[in-house]
Amino acid sequence: MLHSSMRLFAGSFATLSLIAGAASAQDVTINLGYAAAETSTYAVLADKFEELVEEYSGGSIDVKVRCCGQLMGEDEAFKAMQLGTVDMFVITGNNISPHFPLMDAFVLPYIFQNKDHAYRVLEGEVGRDFAAQLQAATGVHLLTYGFVGDRDFYNSRNPITSVEDMKGLKVRVPKNQVMIDTYTEFGAAPIPLPWADTPTALQTGTVEGADNGTSFIQSQKFYEIMPYFTALEHFTYFSPLFASDRVMNKLSDAQRDAVMRAAAEAGVYHREEMEKQIDDIRAFLTGEGGMQTAEFDRSGFIEAGLRVQDRYAADKGEDFIALVEAIRAEAE
Repeated sequence: MLHSSMRLFAGSFATLSLIAGAASAQDVTINLGYAAAETSTYAVLADKFEELVEEYSGGSIDVKVRCCGQLMGEDEAFKAMQLGTVDMFVITGNNISPHFPLMDAFVLPYIFQNKDHAYRVLEGEVGRDFAAQLQAATGVHLLTYGFVGDRDFYNSRNPITSVEDMKGLKVRVPKNQVMIDTYTEFGAAPIPLPWADTPTALQTGTVEGADNGTSFIQSQKFYEIMPYFTALEHFTYFSPLFASDRVMNKLSDAQRDAVMRAAAEAGVYHREEMEKQIDDIRAFLTGEGGMQTAEFDRSGFIEAGLRVQDRYAADKGEDFIALVEAIRAEAE
C-alpha cells in the first residue's frame, strides 16, 4: 500500500514538474523601444504599459523598455517589426506613412477639428478598422493610439504672425510627403531629415525651424536654441504602440489578453497624463524657457492646409478618399 502511494506521489510530482516547466517555457521577454528622450511623452506610455502588462500577465511577461534610440531610430523600427527583429516600438504616426501610406490621412494638416474629433475617430470604428487594415497589409499590430497632441512650431529667424512669415524659412520635416507638401504650401523651404539628425541641424543652422509635439520641445531642450514659439496646431500627432507579429505569436491566449488590456489602459493613462501637462509645458516654454511668441492669424495656414487635404484626397485612390471621408464624417 505504501509502495503504491509512493508511486502515486512520484507520478503527481512528475506531472507538476512538467506543468511548471511548461509554464516557465511560456515566459516571454519583450523589448520595447522608442527613439526619444527618457523624459519624453513616449516614456509615459511605455512605462505604464510595462507596469500593467507585467501585472496582468502574472509576471509571465517581462518588458524591457529601451529609450533614446538604444534599439534603433523610428525610421528603421517599423521595418524591423515586420522582419521580427524588434518586438515593440512607439512610433509617431507620420513615420509609418512610408510603410503604410493610408497613415497620411491622419497626417493631413487640420484634418481634425479638435481633440474630441480626433479621439472619436481613433477610439471608434474608424480607428479599429484602420488598425485591422494596417495589420493585414504589414503584419504589424497597432496596440493603442495613446495621446493625441499638436506639433508646435519653433524657429530661430522671426516671430510667426501670419503664413507670410513662413516664406523661405528652412524647416526640418520628417521624411513624410504630406508634411513636406504642407510646408511648401505655407511658403517655407522644407528639408527632410531623420529625427536623429535634427538637434544638430538646428544647432548648426542647417535648418531654421521645425515642429514637434509640445512635450518634445521641452524634453529635447530646444527652447535653449530656438527663440520663437508658435502654437500653430497645424499637424495633429499621435504615437501608437506597435508590436511585431513574431512577438504576438509567442504569447498564449491569456498573455495576449493581458497585452491588449494593458495597451488599452496605458493608452487612456497616456492621454490623461499628457493632457494635464500640455498647458503647463507651453507656459514653461514661453516663460521660464525664454521663448517668444506672438499673436498670429491662423486663417492663411488653414486655407493652405485645406488645399493640401483636397489634393491628397483626389490623388491617393479610393481607400484614401474613403478614410478621409470617414474622418470628416466624425466631425461635429
